[in-house]
Amino acid sequence: MKREFGRVTDDDLTALRTLVGDGHVLTDDETRGIYGRDETEDLAFPPEVVVRPADAQQIAGILRHAGSRRIPVTPRGGGTGLSGGALPVHGGISLSLERLNRIIAIDTRNLQAEVEPGVITQKFQEQVEAAGLFYPPDPASRGSCQLGGNLAECAGGPRAVKYGVTKDYVLGIEAVLPTGVIIRPGARVLKNVSGYNLTQLIIGSEGTLAVITKILFRLIPLPRHRQVVLVAFDRLEDAAAAVASIFQRGITPSALEFMERAAVKAAEERQAKVFPNGDAGAQLFIEVDGNHAGALTEEVQAIAEVVENHGALDVLLAGERQKVADIWALRRGIGEAVKSQSAYKEEDTVVPRAELPALVRGVKEICGRYRVTSICYGHAGDGNVHVNLLKDGMDDAAWERASDAAIREIFALTVSLGGAISGEHGIGYSQKAYLPIALSPEEISLMKRIKEAFDPQGILNPGKIFA
Repeated sequence: MKREFGRVTDDDLTALRTLVGDGHVLTDDETRGIYGRDETEDLAFPPEVVVRPADAQQIAGILRHAGSRRIPVTPRGGGTGLSGGALPVHGGISLSLERLNRIIAIDTRNLQAEVEPGVITQKFQEQVEAAGLFYPPDPASRGSCQLGGNLAECAGGPRAVKYGVTKDYVLGIEAVLPTGVIIRPGARVLKNVSGYNLTQLIIGSEGTLAVITKILFRLIPLPRHRQVVLVAFDRLEDAAAAVASIFQRGITPSALEFMERAAVKAAEERQAKVFPNGDAGAQLFIEVDGNHAGALTEEVQAIAEVVENHGALDVLLAGERQKVADIWALRRGIGEAVKSQSAYKEEDTVVPRAELPALVRGVKEICGRYRVTSICYGHAGDGNVHVNLLKDGMDDAAWERASDAAIREIFALTVSLGGAISGEHGIGYSQKAYLPIALSPEEISLMKRIKEAFDPQGILNPGKIFA
């Protein structure tokens, strides 16, 4: 049944200003334009109003008022999402978490931290490392994305291959339900089987079930040593095939990234820097870390043997700290560089790592048939390949037809290989039409019932996940 939403009136603006203060209720066109976009394609849905609360109590008041008037509310973090999760597709209120930006405590005795959702991920990582601890989730947008958004999408990044993703470091949260009720699931313990795990249910729910207002993280000791290896290959398939062999050798890298030549060239041009072996058909960027330098040297030697057996053209050890930083900067900049070339659609496919060669071959074959340019890169160590489809010179109608058909075939291939259609970007707005490729009608129906139990009025981030 289609729901009708209320529009924001002058009386609503007055009520919102009473809750959060005049300076934090914004209706000018420029602000609404900024908060009507994220990093997803060229989509834009300006909200009717941007509201910037300071704490959970204010958020509870906003949601109670919105619920009474059936006004849609779209939570927003740093606006770096790639599936349209923060887009206010039904107008209403864009609820910015940017003022909830405190690192409340870093507990070095228990290896834990308590933070608010508006904290920038990189800022948090740096403060944690200054205390000799480590928070591994490491999205490419870490310099601007916020921790609350990382929880909403269950962000991963390069180091997920060894250390896991965001959900693996969350012990508990404080969150406001769409009804205005504040809940605090989870606890400061590593074991907890006290009923359903509401914390983990809310993580990855893309802001559709609750608004997170505090996060309790677990941390781990900071590894003392790191080494980075860059391996060049002539063929994409050889690079992809080497990935599983590295793990079969008994090595678990802290990062194992895959980049085809077009991705490397895009980053070089965008950053005006030269990537080692930039003309190679594909490259693997491999990082190992630990507390014993000698053990890492042995792992690097073993990696070199493995990749040479897969036809590696060159194996380069980035020994200097600055060289390591430069290579990481180039890798982190690939996404932005690729997207600057053309209108695009980015897919977030993930398969068991041994199926990477089949996925890469299939993507190239499918895109070739539809005459769509594709550029692949991503987190090969955990089977997560970002497939970018570029419009290039296609006219609008041909682009929409070809890209949709290609995406459907790519997702069907991904599922047939035992994979999933999103590893870390989420379904959001841009991918919701494809969810039935991955999930059964019964699974989708169950998810919709969970959504309705949390949000009976349907006001929180409507228009996401479900078509």
